[in-house]
Amino acid sequence: MIVNRILPAIFALALGLAIAGAAQADTPETVTGAKTVSAQDVVKEKAAGAVLIDARVASEFADGHIKDAVNVPYREKSDKSVNFDAGQDEFNLGKLPADKSAPIVIYCNGPECWKSFKATTAAVKGGYTNIYWYRAGFPDWKSQGLPTE
Repeated sequence: MIVNRILPAIFALALGLAIAGAAQADTPETVTGAKTVSAQDVVKEKAAGAVLIDARVASEFADGHIKDAVNVPYREKSDKSVNFDAGQDEFNLGKLPADKSAPIVIYCNGPECWKSFKATTAAVKGGYTNIYWYRAGFPDWKSQGLPTE
């Protein structure tokens, strides 16, 4: 019967679309080993000496960034998912502070931007112990009228 052949095909298509959609969804709300912070938390951490890392590519950084942030781009080729393959990507942990207990805030372009999620994950796996993830990122910072360059 034709219905018996069509229904599995429709189900397979729906499942494929759901999986593809999940790969493009917003980042998770947390990264194990890091603290997710707000703009006001970033202001406090920055005042206390935290290093701000902008994980966006150089052209995005050049268009504007949080004042005094350092650009350490996360170049991603891996899937936008929690189980991404970091081996496909590039992120230079050597550009982070040598002191792995130094406070570091990492951000990019908000919840839909996976670069800071991946960079934060890489920093935690690299042994950094005082990582703050500013998930809302640069768009949130700008919308609050906080200092940019």
